[in-house]
Amino acid sequence: MLKNFLYSQKVAPYVFVLPFVLIFLVFWLYPLASSAEMSFQKVMLGQSAQWVGFDNYAKLIDDSMFLKAVMNSVTYTVMTLVILIPFPMLFAVLINAKFMWGRELFKSVFFFPALTSVVVAGTIFRLMFGEMEGSLINSLLGIFGIEPVKFLKGHTTGFVALLSLAAWRWMGVNILYFLAGLKNIPDDYYEAASIDGASTFQKFRFITIPLLKPTTIYVLTISIYAGMAMFVESLMMWNGNNSPQNIGLTIIGYLYRQGIEKNNLGFAATVGLVLLLVTMIINLTQLALSGLFKKEDA
Repeated sequence: MLKNFLYSQKVAPYVFVLPFVLIFLVFWLYPLASSAEMSFQKVMLGQSAQWVGFDNYAKLIDDSMFLKAVMNSVTYTVMTLVILIPFPMLFAVLINAKFMWGRELFKSVFFFPALTSVVVAGTIFRLMFGEMEGSLINSLLGIFGIEPVKFLKGHTTGFVALLSLAAWRWMGVNILYFLAGLKNIPDDYYEAASIDGASTFQKFRFITIPLLKPTTIYVLTISIYAGMAMFVESLMMWNGNNSPQNIGLTIIGYLYRQGIEKNNLGFAATVGLVLLLVTMIINLTQLALSGLFKKEDA
């Protein structure tokens, strides 16, 4: 009886979907609902929760430190998009070109940094961008007669270090995404364009870029999420969550400071919900602008 029930054509699809539904409910929807409830409470370890209404949200809006964290996260996200969208696309086109030799070697070299632990990578880059004359970057600058720079103590130079780490770790991953997208473009399109006398740039402009749109949208979406959720890189770069003048403070870092360091879990839940809302608005906006939600003509 049970076997016939499980093998029923009407029941089988629900049996296969059930694990995903359970995981979604237990590990996403329930924590989200709990966080929403906590955002209206004052929750501290060892104390009973107290209902405070919208006080956490009002406090968050007036907190200049939170606004600084938002600006830092948005700036970091925008800069990573500028670096990690066009350059991986160009590199993928070059690697995929017929004249390119050793393409498998280039794929491995570019992808290898993604296998490195972010803790290890952050520590290495902190040493590279150290303020001592013997640090790698200052040693290179010294060759050109430039005085040592305190990279991690300035806002602009600190972001240079963070963006260098992001580019080093994720450039190869995005290249592989674009390479996968290029494999789905038929060679017939390029051959027809060559017969019509199209230049290499014209092929890239009118064939490669439009047909890579689905891949570009995917890479853009995950890059926005990764940028807004960045924390460990900043934590390791400054060897803690307290960078000079909070130049490396991100939204997640601010959440960690309130929830873990200050034991204010209710306020931290508010920060998390606001981060989720901001990220969803940004991603849904870019998806709408890209035409993903438009119905295709029959």
